[in-house]
Order: sequence, then C-alpha cells, then structure tokens
Amino acid sequence: MEQPSEGYQSLRKLSEACWAQARADYAAAVTLLDAGVYFASAFFAQQAAEMALKAASIQKLQKTPRGHNLVQMCNGLDAPMEVMNAAAELNPEFLATRSPEAVSGVPAQNYDRKSARMHLRMAQTIVDWIKASLY
Repeated sequence: MEQPSEGYQSLRKLSEACWAQARADYAAAVTLLDAGVYFASAFFAQQAAEMALKAASIQKLQKTPRGHNLVQMCNGLDAPMEVMNAAAELNPEFLATRSPEAVSGVPAQNYDRKSARMHLRMAQTIVDWIKASLY
C-alpha cells in the first residue's frame, strides 16, 4: 500500500488546523454575542464560516483557497443553496465589521443583537454542512 505524500500530510494538517480554528471562531462569536459586542460577534461568525470552508476546500480539493470570498469557496465545493445563501450573507462582514471606510461610519455602531444572531445562524449553517459532509 502506497504511503500518502508529504504534501498530502501537510495539507491534511492544515485542514485540521483550519477546522479547529473554525470551531474556536464560532465559540468566540457566541461569547461576544452574549457579551453584547455585536460587531465582533458578526466578524467571528464570518471567520468561523471562512475557516470551515477553507478546511473543506483543502480536504476535498487538495488546495488552499485564496482570498476571503465565501461564495467562491462554496462554489468550489458545490454547496447547496442554503449554504450559498448563508455565505452570501456573511461575505461582506469580513470588511464591514472592521473598516469604517467600508461602511462610511463606525462598524461597532452598525450591529445589534438581532443582526449578530442572524450572522451566527448563517455561520452555523455553513459549519453544520461541512461537519455533516466531511467530518
């Protein structure tokens, strides 16, 4: 039986690290929501989805996706419509939660409990799909 290549082993470790980070980012999003830090909760929800999608891309496609476009990552994984919609909802949060230039104002003032909970649900949709299909 042929041994997996060193490159494969390296990608496998990276995929596992991304998956662990996705779970940690999701936990941070929950904690920040509970603490009332809504913009940061939305950011970490986006990060949880991104890390989960990276883990899945690495495992399934044997390559690391470039950039932060969740919709493109979902396309590469042939994600179902519900997951695509969640990715589209979370996609702008990478910048909108952190950059005043991106939202013409203060990101921390643009989120409330309701919006943070919605972003957390979108991240959960993506994480659950990846967990069910790959882990």
